[in-house]
Amino acid sequence: MKVVVIGGTGLIGSKVVEKLNRHGHEAVPASPNTGVNTLTGEGLADVLRDASVVVDVSNSPSFEDDAVMEFFRTSTTNLLKAEATAGVTHHVALSVVGTDRLQQSGYFRAKQVQEELIKDSGLPYSIVHATQFFEFMKGIADSATDGDTVLLAPVKIQPVFSDDVATAVGRTAVGTPVNGLVEVAGPEAFQLDELIRKGLAAKNDPRTVVADPHAPYFGAELEESTLLPGPDAHLGDTHFTDWLAQQ
Repeated sequence: MKVVVIGGTGLIGSKVVEKLNRHGHEAVPASPNTGVNTLTGEGLADVLRDASVVVDVSNSPSFEDDAVMEFFRTSTTNLLKAEATAGVTHHVALSVVGTDRLQQSGYFRAKQVQEELIKDSGLPYSIVHATQFFEFMKGIADSATDGDTVLLAPVKIQPVFSDDVATAVGRTAVGTPVNGLVEVAGPEAFQLDELIRKGLAAKNDPRTVVADPHAPYFGAELEESTLLPGPDAHLGDTHFTDWLAQQ
């Protein structure tokens, strides 16, 4: 089975390519580095020739509201059109748990538009909703930093190892389209401020984490369960403390 992985040279994409190839599939990484640009359409027709499945794990190079909306709207539209022409029979996209609950954020509004375009395309699809990756904890801290203080809402979060996300994406890609959502999360939940406090301490980062119920998360205010998956989520095997110890 030929699987084209858009964003296939990135953190998740490279892992998906490696896992699929190891299991006997023909996984082809596609990104601007390999001559495929979903924003312009360059290289799409060629790379999609004879492909059965497309996995989109690409991300916007900018998180600025207008830029991220332009990226997901244009790239997804171009990709779906090219897939329909090429006869692709399964579109898999990676998105985020809680996207529909985080619409105060420009980034998550753009991800919601991406999801709606996929649902309305008429192509068989599966959307994988993942919780925040362990590797993204520093990014969360940086986005919430003011001087030497990190302001975070004391809400629940259930982060997941990127390798476990890649496994879920790969498994979904070679399965039957669900025409709906598949959720993946880590094996345990934390309080967001405590999680970031642990992560920063492990790296000897001197910033102070302060719990603030109204602290925004990439522009959105959080409720207790905003970032948590549902009860049917697939849970990864890797625990945060084990991952942290290996860094």
